[in-house]
Amino acid sequence: MKLSVIIPAYNEEDYLAATLEAIGAALADIADSEVIVVDNDSTDGTRAVAERFDVRIVTEHEHNISQVRNAGGENATGEVLVFIDADTLVRAGLFERIIGAMADDRCFGGSVAVEYTESDRKWIRYYLMGWVFWGRVLKMRHGAAQFCRKGVFHELGGYDSTIFMGEDIEFQWRLRKFGRANGGGGHTAFIEEPRVLTSSRRYSKMGLVKTLFLTHPITILLTWRVRSMWKDWYENAVR
Repeated sequence: MKLSVIIPAYNEEDYLAATLEAIGAALADIADSEVIVVDNDSTDGTRAVAERFDVRIVTEHEHNISQVRNAGGENATGEVLVFIDADTLVRAGLFERIIGAMADDRCFGGSVAVEYTESDRKWIRYYLMGWVFWGRVLKMRHGAAQFCRKGVFHELGGYDSTIFMGEDIEFQWRLRKFGRANGGGGHTAFIEEPRVLTSSRRYSKMGLVKTLFLTHPITILLTWRVRSMWKDWYENAVR
């Protein structure tokens, strides 16, 4: 089973090297794999960082996270697509867990539990604990680490490019629905260990009110198709 590990990257020169090093180490014992970095027209040294590693580099000009993810999926040659955010570190054993989950033909894909780096703002820890709770209740699976069979990915049309924030959550909802409707007992997997470690930079750098408003589940669900709401993810991306 070949894995295609896809990393969407826009101005990620400060984080990408560590992400690729962790992925390379975690893939060391995987017989068949590839790593694809999708450079979203970065204006910093992101591409130069990627060129230092044994990866394929794909360019996507449109600043739309769904289209960036989809560009990686369209260029992948693996049977299983694994999407890892550019500021996210994977731990040893994760890819083996994904392969184990996908060995079940009834598993269409899934996601990985997320742990955040420490923030100077102590209240962030408790806020993120709340996100974990609501994530479990509403089945809101984040895109820091998600995976899917390539055939299913294409059948679903990939990520919804009309969504500018929360496209990862929406994709997992469609994936779960697809799994239940196909193949008798079809399902998605949620890997709780090993977790991935992702940056808390956005929570650490945005103002309190903006953080609480823009990262609230209700705000995301009501406005995820309104691009002007998400300048801190696009025009003024927090890095």
